[in-house]
Amino acid sequence: MDFIIKTGLIPRTAFTIFGIDIYWYAILITSAILIGYLWAKVHNGRYNINYDDVFTLSIFMIPIAIICARIYYVAFKWDYYGSNIEEILDFRNGGIAIYGALIGAVVTICVFCKIRKIKILDLLDYLAPIIPLCQAIGRWGNYINIEAYGTETNWPIRMEIIEKGVTKYVHPTFLYESVGNLVVFFVLYKLSKNRKFSGQVVCLYFMGYALVRFFVEGLRTDSLMLGTIRVSQILSLILLFACSILYFYRIRKTKKELI
Repeated sequence: MDFIIKTGLIPRTAFTIFGIDIYWYAILITSAILIGYLWAKVHNGRYNINYDDVFTLSIFMIPIAIICARIYYVAFKWDYYGSNIEEILDFRNGGIAIYGALIGAVVTICVFCKIRKIKILDLLDYLAPIIPLCQAIGRWGNYINIEAYGTETNWPIRMEIIEKGVTKYVHPTFLYESVGNLVVFFVLYKLSKNRKFSGQVVCLYFMGYALVRFFVEGLRTDSLMLGTIRVSQILSLILLFACSILYFYRIRKTKKELI
């Protein structure tokens, strides 16, 4: 039995205020951020992390992450933006990359922890579980915008799009990644209650997300490229390899300390 996902059912614009269109994508991202705040509030005190510190961190981290997501995207699309400089700051036409956001967020967290004298790995573990849930929510913005989809397919689960008047059936990569991120979230949620060492939760996040993103990226038609290489796939492999080594090293070290 085939399950075909129809597109165009939800308009890109949710509503208009004073002549400014408010997009569903922006609403989804804002909702994800609010859920992140709720998560931080509910788990206040876990790993000795204070919610007030997280709130203060977010004031700097969120805009920096968004800016870095844009810089990352523009850098790998410079063949276009180099000739259209005026569009670099036009966020409303899309063009952000999650890996850029993660890089900006991690750097901001490291600087913040250094200033506030907070253990970096404890704060990263504290925040890690909610990140894949927020990503899972945000990916539905791609569905509404009819973007970030995959190659044509005849798989039982596929998405219907219309390109230049031609109906096509493609991989719903937004759905694959959303479901994959939900699985990562539930694994981290369960693990975070009884972590074995500092950094365990965030290591598993990067390992899980890198694995999901590697396979999903291979199906997409709009990948950021470095020559003939899909940038996100290479970065995913690096993250998966590095975090796996660190994770199993720490597991082994923890077991020896318990003997």
